[in-house]
Amino acid sequence: MKILILTTFFVISCCMLRSHALPNQIVIGGIFDEKDKLLELAFRYAVERINNDRSTLTHSTLVAQPVWLPADDSYRAARDVCSILRTPVAAIFGPQMEKTANHVQSICDAMEIPHIETRWDYKLRRDAYSINLYPYPPSLSEAYRKILLALKWKEFVILYDTNDALVRVQTLLREGSFSVTVRQLEGEDFRPLLKEIRRSQQKRIVLDVHSSLIYTVLKQAAQIGLMGDYYNYFITSLDFNQVDLDEFKYSGTNITGIQLIDPKKLHHIVEDWKFGERRFARILTPDLLKVTTEAALMYDAVSLFAKGLDTLSSSHDVDIEKVYCEGDKTWQHGDSLINYMKWYGSPPQFGESYKMGRNFSSYSGPVIGLTGLVRFDRMGFRSDFELDIVEMDQNETLKKVGTWSLSGHVNYTKSWADTKGAVEKNLKNKTLIVMVAKADPYVMMKQDPMPLAGNDQFEGFCIDLIHEISLIRGFNYTYKLVPDGSYGSRDQITGEWNGIVRQLMDHKADLGIVDFTITYEREEAVDFSMPFMNLGISIIYKKPQKKAPSLFSFTSPFSPDVWLYMATAYLGVSVLLFILARIAPNEWDNPHPCIQDPEELENAISLSNAFWFTIGSLMQQGSDIAPKAVSTRIVAGIWWFFTLIMISSYTANLAAFLTVERMDSPIEGAEDLAKQTKIKYGCKEGGSTYAFFRDSTIPTYQRMWAAMSSARPSVFTDTNEAGVERVSKSNGQYAFLMESSSIEFQVERRCDLMQVGGLLDSKSYGIALPPESPYTDPISSAVLRLKENGKLHQLKTRWWKERSGGRCTTEEKKDAASAAELGLENVGGVFVVMVGGILLACLTACCEFAWKARKLATDEGMSFTEELKKELLFIVKCNENSKPVRKKLSPADTDTSTGYSSSSTYDYSNGHNKYGY
Repeated sequence: MKILILTTFFVISCCMLRSHALPNQIVIGGIFDEKDKLLELAFRYAVERINNDRSTLTHSTLVAQPVWLPADDSYRAARDVCSILRTPVAAIFGPQMEKTANHVQSICDAMEIPHIETRWDYKLRRDAYSINLYPYPPSLSEAYRKILLALKWKEFVILYDTNDALVRVQTLLREGSFSVTVRQLEGEDFRPLLKEIRRSQQKRIVLDVHSSLIYTVLKQAAQIGLMGDYYNYFITSLDFNQVDLDEFKYSGTNITGIQLIDPKKLHHIVEDWKFGERRFARILTPDLLKVTTEAALMYDAVSLFAKGLDTLSSSHDVDIEKVYCEGDKTWQHGDSLINYMKWYGSPPQFGESYKMGRNFSSYSGPVIGLTGLVRFDRMGFRSDFELDIVEMDQNETLKKVGTWSLSGHVNYTKSWADTKGAVEKNLKNKTLIVMVAKADPYVMMKQDPMPLAGNDQFEGFCIDLIHEISLIRGFNYTYKLVPDGSYGSRDQITGEWNGIVRQLMDHKADLGIVDFTITYEREEAVDFSMPFMNLGISIIYKKPQKKAPSLFSFTSPFSPDVWLYMATAYLGVSVLLFILARIAPNEWDNPHPCIQDPEELENAISLSNAFWFTIGSLMQQGSDIAPKAVSTRIVAGIWWFFTLIMISSYTANLAAFLTVERMDSPIEGAEDLAKQTKIKYGCKEGGSTYAFFRDSTIPTYQRMWAAMSSARPSVFTDTNEAGVERVSKSNGQYAFLMESSSIEFQVERRCDLMQVGGLLDSKSYGIALPPESPYTDPISSAVLRLKENGKLHQLKTRWWKERSGGRCTTEEKKDAASAAELGLENVGGVFVVMVGGILLACLTACCEFAWKARKLATDEGMSFTEELKKELLFIVKCNENSKPVRKKLSPADTDTSTGYSSSSTYDYSNGHNKYGY
């Protein structure tokens, strides 16, 4: 059924298509202000194009009737409109000024003549016979908001020239995520206001001014330093593409704007205008060669009118009659024509057009003009349109980077690679200011007899690092010392930053590098590159003096308890061996093997022999006594096993105790510091270590912070170097907390200092940049490349080890080599034991000698002195190895001269007398 209705309607429409007509000439009026020459030109050539193209209004010709009038002359505007209506005309275009446009619109509405406008109009209601091709202001304002959200702007300044701008930016002011400052540009010199914005540290600016003021504002902003790498501008004017930006292409400023038309695609329009003007011997001035947004809208308005009129003529006989402002007569086709024009902008479905009495078959598609698809909503506003997002580019001045539409929102077509390439290109050959502070070995002043200036006066790890990065990225650099010498800390009361961070926030520097710890607080204020060094907080402390070896250091391998247990075991085993030897039958032997039935048996393991056997085994020397019974041999085997393990363990540890000189430190880490009060400790005031302890929630570190903050005199220092010097002079009464990398550098050069304990936290050093710096990613990628190719490791080795470093390591190696050579202080105790043993043996021998002499003197009735004398005289005869046996004989058998028996001698050389016994 639907198909039948559609077919019938289509046949009827086709039959009616040629049954209606238009006048041969159709006059359309254009009202222009005296300065609107470009609009009048677009108006005339749009009419000419339609007359030449014949795809619409095939049997009629449009006649353009422009009227010029002064701006804001409402009386003359009303008079001229009434004069045009008597021509007669089918539509009125313009004017652009608000006051005159309102009068013209009222007259056209009363006379039911279509009124077509191409101007910005903030009114949210349109008259029945009026249509405006200019983008709907609320939609335009929504485009601003969406684009700024996509750009991730949160805080910015809006600069405007007229109150109309406040209407355009209403959505920006209502957006809760924006922090907006609004300032009006007044007069011709905007520099005082721009200087205020620069002092306020605002880096993002929304510029809503007439297109003729854009260049002036940007020029003055450049003069007072409100342009550069860290400044961003968003231009709201749709004619932003008509401004000459060549002067700002290489400033580094990011300038973003929007456009409804692409001037590059309008070249053929401009050429048509040039050709047409030459026919009449007229020359286009430079300002008429730029197709502005309003001119393009005028061009599209004429096209839309022709489409609507052509469609109307397919279903009606259209007569264009004179209309008099003084009379009551109106144009009967005005309502239909304006509706058809809106219908082309927003065509209804078939059923709706049928109800409206419109010829659906005559719809030849939407109007796509110079400003894109011409579409209206139900209220008659052009609320859905497409904008190009453009950015200033060094190569093309303006480059399209995305689009916006009411339905599709923001769509950025600019790739990350394009952004990265543009930033890297902008960085090449640029001179960056690098803010530094003196800190060994990161940034140091060169020691040279000749005075140095500029970059030549600096050296260090960070200086070499910047040089390597500059080789990769191709930029130049100039070093500057931070005035206050501080890295950057925030005052807890005022919230103000100092040091390098302050300089970066004020954009007085492009980079900041030193042993700069990346912290959350600093990251909130400035940007940081990828870390170039990872480290942590540790403790530097005075190295304790080497402890002199003990005289009896050979006893160190075993503790006193072990020595006591070994002595007890020696005594116990010796006594046990003696007892078991007396119990075991096999230990009793015949003392005279030649006698078959001896009267008595002897036991070789006496108590003294048992002690001698065990001590000989312990000393790995053995003895002439050998156990014979099974029980005594078991005891001997177990003792040998015991001595094997003990002697092996002793020997293994003895070398270490004799060669290693122990250094006992009173602290081993942060826990030890927190538990005691004798040794003071501190850190650099205002640094990242200071903030770490101040903000820590760990109980140990909280106790340490309480001790440091309450210590008097203060334990904090202005620099790390001052803290290290204090440790060196404190004789073990002060410890300093700082980054482990700096501690490594110091202990390589100060052999009296050492690092105590491990790392208290994990942190990194990075290169600081101003907030939202465009160079953060290129610098970070360069640091990553230096990490991967090992250059960072080489730089650290150069400045930590090779440049005046490694001295302490060399000395430690010498000490280790000399430790293999044992001095008298290492083995002196052994000599003492040996001398003591010798003296004890001599004393024992003297006692034995005196005891024997006394006994002989008693037996032989001689005085002790005489006997002692005789024995001494025999001893001093070193060539005598035999000694006569002294026996109790009769006086006749005694040799009076010697006192010895003459019949028998004792050979001391073999332990037997001359008879073999």
